[in-house]
Amino acid sequence: MVGFNKVILIGNLTRNPELRYTPSGTPVVNFPLAVNRRYKQADDQKEEVCYVDIVVFGRQAEHCGQYLSKGDGAIVDGRLQQRRWETEDGQKRSKHEVVAQTVTFMPKKQGQSSGEAEAFDEPAFDSEFSSS
Repeated sequence: MVGFNKVILIGNLTRNPELRYTPSGTPVVNFPLAVNRRYKQADDQKEEVCYVDIVVFGRQAEHCGQYLSKGDGAIVDGRLQQRRWETEDGQKRSKHEVVAQTVTFMPKKQGQSSGEAEAFDEPAFDSEFSSS
């Protein structure tokens, strides 16, 4: 059976991106994205927030680390990935994250620098990276 794994999210960064490098020298950046959903329940307007961890590799990671900051809006196009590891005391852990293929910067709010959205498109790497 053929699978399909595609995720598109629009949201705001809840922290500044954290740029680091893999042992082989590949840039990798992580940042959390808050995605809001508004809906109506009875006569009330409700809002729910979903927090998603984003991972970006390569030159695009360096651009995200340089130009994005907490509160900025971004459109993320990528794939869902489950990462698994074992802690030092032997406990198994896992988490889902989105590995971005494309990150589009949303226009800054008035009073912030740079007013144009900017997109950087590179293929995402499938290699493992250290999370230290």
